[in-house]
Amino acid sequence: MLKRVVVTGLGVVSPNGSDLKTFWDNIREGRTEIGPITRFDASLFRTRIGSEIKNFDPSLLLDRNTIKRTDIFTQYALLSANQAIIDAGFDFSKMDPFEVGVIWGTGQGGMETYEEQVAEFVRGDGHPRFSPFLIPKFLPNMAAGLISIQHGFMGINYTTISACATSNTAIMDAFNYIRLGKAKIIITGGSEAPITPASFGGFSAMKAMSHRNDDPLHASRPFDVHRDGFVMAEGAGAMVLEDYDHARQRGATIYGEVGGASMTADAYHMTATHPEGKGAVQAMRLALKEAAVNVADLDYLNPHATSTPVGDLSESKAIAALLGTAENQLLISATKSITGHLLGAAGAIEAIITLMAMRNNIVPPTINTTELDPEIPRNLHIVTGAAREKKINAALSNTFGFGGHNATVVFKKV
Repeated sequence: MLKRVVVTGLGVVSPNGSDLKTFWDNIREGRTEIGPITRFDASLFRTRIGSEIKNFDPSLLLDRNTIKRTDIFTQYALLSANQAIIDAGFDFSKMDPFEVGVIWGTGQGGMETYEEQVAEFVRGDGHPRFSPFLIPKFLPNMAAGLISIQHGFMGINYTTISACATSNTAIMDAFNYIRLGKAKIIITGGSEAPITPASFGGFSAMKAMSHRNDDPLHASRPFDVHRDGFVMAEGAGAMVLEDYDHARQRGATIYGEVGGASMTADAYHMTATHPEGKGAVQAMRLALKEAAVNVADLDYLNPHATSTPVGDLSESKAIAALLGTAENQLLISATKSITGHLLGAAGAIEAIITLMAMRNNIVPPTINTTELDPEIPRNLHIVTGAAREKKINAALSNTFGFGGHNATVVFKKV
């Protein structure tokens, strides 16, 4: 018999706040931190704006040696995971360590470390003087490994990579391992630190990012007719997934149940989504079926909606196909308008937003969307301007990634 799986802890490190309360308050109020890039000189790039974490201090949790030996994407992971573990409110030392695992996602891993080391080699005198920490710092799996080392978790441990669908993939895998009885608790989520010259320059060269450099606060505008690309962001989101019976026995606070999750492939293009959203709509249908949630009973949807011309349109068509011709009360809010796009960490951040929306019965706003693209189907109820109160019993979160990866997770109120 399959186990039920619930979420009992949340943690976040982001430009919009590096604790759950601050983060949720800013999301609910539509406060964005998008602005000019300060991490490096972006003046020669077409895009010169992003959503950076300011005044990040890893020494709040990590010792000097750990900071020296880890890339910033791992530091984000360690801090967010520690928050989620504390939030879950129980003593892991009383558990069999083999019953607790970590499944973590990142799209790029230690990009900053890799860039810095290669640049130093190129600038050098021809003698290779690479750091002995180069390999362990940039390996994408290191965040998962170090979360387990820091807390002594000896169960399932690995990293998922599926571009911008990465975090939802990690959540789905954690959900499946627990419901199959192969773990009681799994710390999952994702982290990304992509604001580096090469990563930023690569996306800029693709013309995938907004170049609204003179108006950064309004640059991310999903579904708007004037959208011109996504805004890169950084950070991490962490969740504690737990066997429902175990959580109930210990009297845990439950944010929601993971009802279902699914992945499909577009099998269409390296970077573009299927124009009709065929893979996306199937992922949503399968996840809802697994969760035993009828489309008519779905209350809230947090879309991938990156503010790109092609992506937003194909996803909107997929959602419209999911809803069909019947009248619906499903509310949609594209919160990347507030956070920017955290790439491989986007799914984790948006899962946290979705769970907080459900817990508080508040749909956060889509900011900056003032003139809906006329090609967006008219039967979609996109919440713009300000947050809206709504009873949320079932919610869905989408993430899509380069390569045609579609990952959908459905949450239910317990």
